[in-house]
Amino acid sequence: MEIKYWSDIACPFCYIGSTRMKKALKELNLYDETPLEFKSFQLDPTSPTTTDETMVEHFSSGHGMSTEQAKAQIEQISQMGASDGLKVDLVNAVPTNTLDAHRLIKLADSTGDRDLTEKVIDAFYQVYFSNGESIADHDVLKKAAIEAGLDASQVDEILDSKKFEREVRSDEMEAQQLGIQGAPFFVIDNKYGISGAQPYETFVQALKQVQAKED
Repeated sequence: MEIKYWSDIACPFCYIGSTRMKKALKELNLYDETPLEFKSFQLDPTSPTTTDETMVEHFSSGHGMSTEQAKAQIEQISQMGASDGLKVDLVNAVPTNTLDAHRLIKLADSTGDRDLTEKVIDAFYQVYFSNGESIADHDVLKKAAIEAGLDASQVDEILDSKKFEREVRSDEMEAQQLGIQGAPFFVIDNKYGISGAQPYETFVQALKQVQAKED
């Protein structure tokens, strides 16, 4: 079995959904033997690299809702994350561009070290959802990437160039070709699709069904 999933660092449902999928894989003793590939999917590639806009303002304007409605929805998403043991402090998240974070994830992935890639992805989620720092700030990204285990000189090389941007765009083009319009989106064995942050039990059931078909 192999799984690829389209995801964005600025997407709380991606954070929650991928956590549930990984938990389901571990529950079924499939995690170590199942390749799990993070595919880049920027929810908003036009997001700026610097902003004074708060998440409430961003949510309100982006979803056409009042400030109160935006606050209520943000609180609901934060509680959803908490139920999975995740700190999703969405109200203090900084709505900025995620391209450079995706490029550094591609760097981690290029090493072939799965644990390193997972640590980098998790570190970036922490930056965005727990620390209230800008995921587009190069100093912030560099610190998180190095602490997760990436080489400092390689991180500098990526951030000072456009390296891996083509790979990020390629992932997004592949999603488009497959008709994927949102994230997270999981594809198991290039056959079975799961959209969104489904309940944990749904992931377990889906994996069991695919496993049964393979046996």
